[in-house]
Amino acid sequence: MENNQKMGMEEVLKDYDFKRINRGEIVKGKVLSVASDEVIVNINYFSDGIISRDELSFDKDVNPEDVVKEGDEIMVKILSTDDGEGNVVLSKKRADEVKIWDEIKEIKDEDKTITVKVNSETKGGLIASYKGFRVFIPGSLASAKRVELNTLVGKELEVKLTEVDRTKRNIVASRRVIEEAEIKAAREQVWASIEAGQKRQGTVTRLASFGAFVDLGGVEGLIHISDLSWKRIHKPEEVVSVGDKVEVYVDSVDTDKHRIALVLKDKDSNPWVLAAAKFNNGDVIEGKVVKLMNFGAFVEVADGVEGLVHISEISDENIAKVSDVLKEGQQVKVKILDMDAENHKLSLSIKEVVEKPQESLNYTDDSVSEATLGDALKDHLDGVKFE
Repeated sequence: MENNQKMGMEEVLKDYDFKRINRGEIVKGKVLSVASDEVIVNINYFSDGIISRDELSFDKDVNPEDVVKEGDEIMVKILSTDDGEGNVVLSKKRADEVKIWDEIKEIKDEDKTITVKVNSETKGGLIASYKGFRVFIPGSLASAKRVELNTLVGKELEVKLTEVDRTKRNIVASRRVIEEAEIKAAREQVWASIEAGQKRQGTVTRLASFGAFVDLGGVEGLIHISDLSWKRIHKPEEVVSVGDKVEVYVDSVDTDKHRIALVLKDKDSNPWVLAAAKFNNGDVIEGKVVKLMNFGAFVEVADGVEGLVHISEISDENIAKVSDVLKEGQQVKVKILDMDAENHKLSLSIKEVVEKPQESLNYTDDSVSEATLGDALKDHLDGVKFE
């Protein structure tokens, strides 16, 4: 009777194909249930296995239901074959750890990239995570550009692994190396495609007294201050600011010296073309004195159109200093002597507009010089008798 029962139990166990398990072994299991503090897993053994919340994921704050679902097949590591109550103690995160370390080493060896989540800023850099593993990003490797590290906390970054030490459980990554490669590729693409006469979109990166620098996508070009506006300006800040998005014309490209000259002012609204159609040589027009020089004064006669009144064309009188006669901002009438719209040159005169006083009679001509005193006084002496 006993032998029959023993044979019957063996047959049952044979049908279930229960396996022998050992501590430290990694086996496959099927999730039976998921609770807030533990997960029950069938590992095809006499008793089910239990994964505590702490052994489920490297992220201790994660919700178990976000990690596994009922019916999922997962790999687990045997921590104990009996917890004292007949249950097998399992760990998912430790089984994952073996697989992830192998994956990380392969990624490093093949120079691939991974995406990490930045969790916090620490002394010298950032702490990020990859599939629950701690990844350190040194501050010098966080970006190719200057950046405040705290602005990267909470963000996902694509990085390359620079150091992987399984024994010390140390993983170091770099975002900078990726950005530098992207910048280099963008720069090469710009140099290969840019030509004079093109219109390009760019961003103002910095300002100098002589103009504004614009990033065209990895390559900087310069807008000279004279090409920022048709109007006379004293500093670039009057037209643009750092960070402005601008559309510019490519004026010239020097690939050997890596220099690009840009123009912001709209060539289609050249005020000199409009002025040439409106004004003619000899016209008298009004303008405003905008700049005084030792040799004369510049007068603006239309938006973006200035002409020179040479010091010799200010007055018939000798002038020691232009500022003795004219002031900046003064409204004056000028006569157009010569306009060269193509070369943006305009010669003006103020003295040609000023009305000249009528000249006094000249009594030194021949008829007067040869007249007698009597002739000169004839009318006044008529009717006067001399004794």
